[in-house]
Amino acid sequence: MCDDCGCHHGDDQVTITGPAGRRLRVEKEVLGLNDAQAAHNREHFRRRRILALNLVSSPGSGKTTLLERTILGLAAGPPLAVIEGDQQTLLDAQRIERTGAPVVQINTGAGCHLDAAMVHQALHRLELEDNSLLFIENVGNLVCPAMFDLGEAAKVVIISVTEGEDKPLKYPAMFAAAGVCLINKIDLLPHLDFSVSRCLEYARGVNPALRFFTLSARSGEGMEAWLAWLRAEHARQGALGLDG
Repeated sequence: MCDDCGCHHGDDQVTITGPAGRRLRVEKEVLGLNDAQAAHNREHFRRRRILALNLVSSPGSGKTTLLERTILGLAAGPPLAVIEGDQQTLLDAQRIERTGAPVVQINTGAGCHLDAAMVHQALHRLELEDNSLLFIENVGNLVCPAMFDLGEAAKVVIISVTEGEDKPLKYPAMFAAAGVCLINKIDLLPHLDFSVSRCLEYARGVNPALRFFTLSARSGEGMEAWLAWLRAEHARQGALGLDG
């Protein structure tokens, strides 16, 4: 169960526990409707040659700091924009705004994740350019966002060395759904009992195809490899959009 919203997510159902203990089972319709909207979003991205990435993590992983540094690192590159997801406040959107990137904030209230309809509505406010890059910073949570396709090209799961190397074992659905894993805050490794190799082993046990980058958004170490991957994927998405 997700502590934030009381939802139980399975492969083909969502069960919601009501305040009076009643259990309301919402079967395939919830994820089915979301998947239909996600397919619409994905086709929109393909036609416009937009690389959309869904950034997911626990709270405190350094996701917004990483995003700020990424935007600045791509300043001479493709046009980009950000959709910010949080339960409350405009704080992260204000931080992104200071980088100069267009940003739309989505506040989910008690909701623990973004869904494809929210992203669709945000797209109408962003007016994305063709051949651009879109970062979707999801609500801090490694449970519910694993189940909800937003139409993205890939989920990018971010963990920090302060969280513990066993995150892939505790949240296997997210690591199985992700295409990329960023291990952040490696500048703190000398002060922590965190084994990068063991974390990689656990994650590969869940998803052997997962691509990894170890970096520090604070110091900049390892950032160039991540930025190079983004540039290459953006170019590939553009080619797919033209050829597909």
